[in-house]
Amino acid sequence: MRTIDLRGRELSPADMLAAVPRATQARAAALDTATRIVEDVRVRGEVALREQAEQFDRVADHDVRVPAAHIAEALASVDPAVRAALEEAIQRVRRGSEAQVPAARTTEIGPGARILQRWQPVSRAGVYIPGGKAPLASSVVMNVVPAQVAGVQDIALASPPQADCDGRIHPTILAAAGLLGVTEVYAMGGAGAIGALAWGVASIGLDPVDVVSGPGNNFVASAKRAVAGVVGTDSEAGATEILIVADADADPRLIAADLISQAEHDEQASAVLVTDSPELASRVAVEVERQAAATRHSTRVGEALGGPQSAIVLVDGREMATAFSNAYAPEHLELHLPDAEEAASAFTSAGAVFVGDQTPVSLGDYMAGSNHVLPTGGQARYASGLGAYTFLRPQQVISYDRAALSEVRDGVVALANAEVLPAHGEAIEARFTA
Repeated sequence: MRTIDLRGRELSPADMLAAVPRATQARAAALDTATRIVEDVRVRGEVALREQAEQFDRVADHDVRVPAAHIAEALASVDPAVRAALEEAIQRVRRGSEAQVPAARTTEIGPGARILQRWQPVSRAGVYIPGGKAPLASSVVMNVVPAQVAGVQDIALASPPQADCDGRIHPTILAAAGLLGVTEVYAMGGAGAIGALAWGVASIGLDPVDVVSGPGNNFVASAKRAVAGVVGTDSEAGATEILIVADADADPRLIAADLISQAEHDEQASAVLVTDSPELASRVAVEVERQAAATRHSTRVGEALGGPQSAIVLVDGREMATAFSNAYAPEHLELHLPDAEEAASAFTSAGAVFVGDQTPVSLGDYMAGSNHVLPTGGQARYASGLGAYTFLRPQQVISYDRAALSEVRDGVVALANAEVLPAHGEAIEARFTA
């Protein structure tokens, strides 16, 4: 991992953003490619999906729309320990998601004047589940449960076909779908799947959805940008990121393990340590090298940690560490600090914050009850992670009686005339003239 030394420098917010390690060229290239793929699916539908499956997944002549029997078979054959873990995760994420649904509230603006604030679920959601380098069955839980809690009636699930599963979706992903009662499932992957969910594909019975959600690589994240405006999307949850803020007393072994845990997702994954301790930085570098060499996906991990998106960042102290983290706005933020609970309030920009060295990101990936579909690429400065609210639309229902309208009659007319929109005022006056 490279080192970025910010010590002894006065950095403006713009300087801090410029210092953030990003793989910007890779993301720019991904957007161009994803846009072309999405457009191809919009124009050519199933034909494009099958060509993409052959090119990217090495699969041909597969069932794009997954038969119910495949889901039933996967559910019947899933490892009992995995099934139990999925069921526990479902229960925990459901509890966490239920807290995200606001209650309807009526506000009395005045006598006879009311506004009802309600939250309406979208009718139809499309969820994307990665299955290439890692078959993320946990992402089925993270996407489907919040949609169900929000009240979405129709959920379509897409995941890549697997060459080593005879062109089927990975069986653990299908089993998770079966546990949650999802029956509309499509074997299609990457940016093409996002385009298919957004535009629909009539030949396979796929109707367009209202919202597309789910994690993926940079191509999947870019595809969401390409369909924005056609459908709603969650944040662009692209290649994973972890940023750890640690002081001199932190455990380098645990820090290294957590950096590697996210680096194993993808060669484009970002792993960043921010510390004011050069000694800790050196010890972590040694631990990363040792642990990375021994892990199963050592080649992938090495490429991610050696890329421009990963670094050890040296800062002058807590204030600079906080400023850097907020500028970076990581998907996952871990605080390995003795006062982590208290310090967490200052770290305002992160997809999710993991407090203390006993709360690793891996916990959030599976069993914390929080959601692991989170914004990447700095979007946590203005966007949130996936939740029940992703599938809800706030809607105001306004109700005035005649007396309440009369109270504001003159004011509406005065403002309408000031804006040179006299018909607005005339629509009010029409209710008080014969």
